[in-house]
This record gives sequence, C-alpha cells and structure tokens, in this order.
Amino acid sequence: MRILHFSDLHIGVENYGRIDPHTGLSTRLGDFLAALDQVVEFALSRPVDLVLLAGDAYKGRDPSQTHQREFAKRLARLSAAGIPAFLLVGNHDLPASATRANAVEIFSTLQVPQVYVGDRLTTYVVATPAGPLQVLAVPWPRRSVLLSRDETRGLSIEQVRLEVERRMTEAIQQQAQALPADIPAILTGHATVNGATVGTERSMMLGQDHILPISALQPPQVEYAALGHIHKHQVLRDSPGQAMVVYSGSLQRVDFSEEGDQKGFCVIELDPAAPQGHRLKDFQFHPVQARPFVTIDVRVPEAEADPTDYVLRAIARRDVTDAVVRVRVSLPAGAEAQFREQPVREVLKPAHYIAAVSREVAGERRTRLGAQVAQGLQPMQALDLYLQTRSVSPERREKMLRYARQLAEELGEPVEGLG
Repeated sequence: MRILHFSDLHIGVENYGRIDPHTGLSTRLGDFLAALDQVVEFALSRPVDLVLLAGDAYKGRDPSQTHQREFAKRLARLSAAGIPAFLLVGNHDLPASATRANAVEIFSTLQVPQVYVGDRLTTYVVATPAGPLQVLAVPWPRRSVLLSRDETRGLSIEQVRLEVERRMTEAIQQQAQALPADIPAILTGHATVNGATVGTERSMMLGQDHILPISALQPPQVEYAALGHIHKHQVLRDSPGQAMVVYSGSLQRVDFSEEGDQKGFCVIELDPAAPQGHRLKDFQFHPVQARPFVTIDVRVPEAEADPTDYVLRAIARRDVTDAVVRVRVSLPAGAEAQFREQPVREVLKPAHYIAAVSREVAGERRTRLGAQVAQGLQPMQALDLYLQTRSVSPERREKMLRYARQLAEELGEPVEGLG
C-alpha cells in the first residue's frame, strides 16, 4: 500500500508574483499549481493508493472560484484514475464562524467520488486500491467544539489553549485505542508539535496556535503520522517500534525564510499483511521543482571607487534566472551618493521578481527598500521581510511577529488580513 503525503498547498499565495499575460492570473498561482501537478503526475505514474493532504489547501478560508476550480481539476484527475484523496482541514481552511462551511467542505457535500474530507477528530476508513486504510484525523481544532462558552469563562487565553491541547490529546488516545489491529492505520494531523522547527507559517497564522507533544501523535496502533502546518520538511521521530512522525513541508516557498528549504512530498509503503506496528516498509522524500528564492548580500569595501560596479560583479556570480531575488547592499559612509540602483535592477531582469534592493550605510541605522518591495505583501509578510532585511535574529523576529499579531487582534483587525 503506497501513500503520498503532502501538506500546506496554500493555493492563493500570490506575493512576489506578477500577472501572467497569457492567463491573466498571478504567476505565483501558477507556481503553486505546477507543484501540485507534480504531485498528481507522480501519483498517477507510480501509481499510489492514497494521496493525503495534511491541511491548508488554500491560503485563505474564502478561496476564489478560480482557486477552487483549479484545485478541483487536479482532484478530478485522481478520482478518475481510482486514486482516493484525503483532505485534512487545516487552520487556513476553517471559517471565522462555526456556522459557515470550511474551504474544502464542498467536496463532501457533493459526495465527489474518491475524495474524503477530514473535518473531525475521528477515524475514517478509506477504501484504497490496496485495501482498507484507517486514517485517524486530527484537523485544526475548533475551540467552540472542544470547549463550551461556560467552560472558558474566567480562563486566560493561555489556559484555554492548554485545555484544548489536553482534550485533543485525550481524544487522540481514545480514537487510537479503538482502532482494529487487522486494518493498517495512519494518523494525520494539522498542528505544531513540540520540538519542531517552525518558519513562515508563523507569519501566516490564522488564530492561536496549539502545541501537541510528539507522544500524542504516535500511539502504538498507527504506523505513520503525516503532519501539516509547519512548512519545513522534517522527520521528528523515526524509532523502531514507534510510528514515524513527519512533516512533509509545503510544496512551494512562501518567502525568504524558506529560501534554503527543500520542497517536496513524502511517499510511504505499508504492508497490510504485517502485524500492527511493523507495517511501515519504506519512506522516501521526493523533491519538487519549486521557485528559487535568492538573497545576495554585498558589503562594499571602503576603498571601492565604484560601489555600483562592485555590486554588479557580485550579482554576476549568482544565478538569478527565474528566481525571486533580493539584494542587500552595505555601503561605507559617504558612498551612498555613488550607488545607482537602476543598473542593479537592469542586471536582475532575468529574475522572476525583484523583491527588494535595499541599502544600509555604515554608521546609519536605516535600511532603504525599493518602492516596489511591499507590493502584493500582506502586512505580516511585509513586517517579516523588513525584519529579515535588518538581519534580526529568527528568535527575536518570531517574538516581534507574535506581538504584532496580538496587537492586531486587540485592535479588532481581521486576522486573515495578516497572512
């Protein structure tokens, strides 16, 4: 039984893009759909027995009709080939109100063949070409489902979060204990696991995060924990006799914090005939062709007569073709007047998008960004890019972004407008 696991598709992320003259759509939408096409082509050519999306099909909870159409076209190809798809509900898929439908609920409402929607913390039995598979689904929690208003009265936000995490852990244990041993089982969750390395998803957060202990996601009854929500691919646990716990990571880079991350999906093979706890026979990570992000840092020496030419030579040593590029120039005091930005932008024309040409002058505490730097960015993404440009440490940057989210919530700003 071969299972393909990917996550955080985020159709609708269009920062660092431009309009494609042939389609009238953002080139970044094309990037994310092209990555999904690689997933579908792999599933059809191998073939696989299940394609599992571990949450966040779209960037926002209200995807456009175009985004829905393009996603549905890819699912239809899998369905026509008899390959089931399991769509876990992530935080970006959930509506602001409990009475509204989630972003992928339409597939279960229309009873689209071979498409399963995991919108509850429960076990789903998926009919695959290789036989039945139990999928213990742990979607992003709706606090109102786990806790009543009376139960949260008088509790701080932190106390509510801890209670939600406790109840989720108990519910996972109860579901796992009820899994029949004669049918293979996996777990899929959209959550932050204690000890995981986080990144851009912090600036894209919708609502409060929940952190689960890794032990909660590897009960002995399951063979593999397919996780989503964190964009960096990482294997958290791979110990004999325990479930393998893996974040597949996102398929495309969202911003420069993911510049060095390899993007792709995971494929596992289970042996249904093997005893429970010993069915995982193979695991592979398959990279996809993702849009490159390139940062070029140039420190111009004091004695350099032509700072512009020095920067151009530094750029020439890097491959910027079809990449999202930013150039950060450090100039000696008094050299700013000799630096010309236009020749830099000219030499960057092979790039897909110029995110920024910034300069910092020695002795001055200011960083100048190009006029187009924030075009198309959400406020949190623009703040994150600014902090990265100022070389703020990841730990301090995360803290400042967290405070910015809290401030926006206190001011009543819509959270979705923050990434």
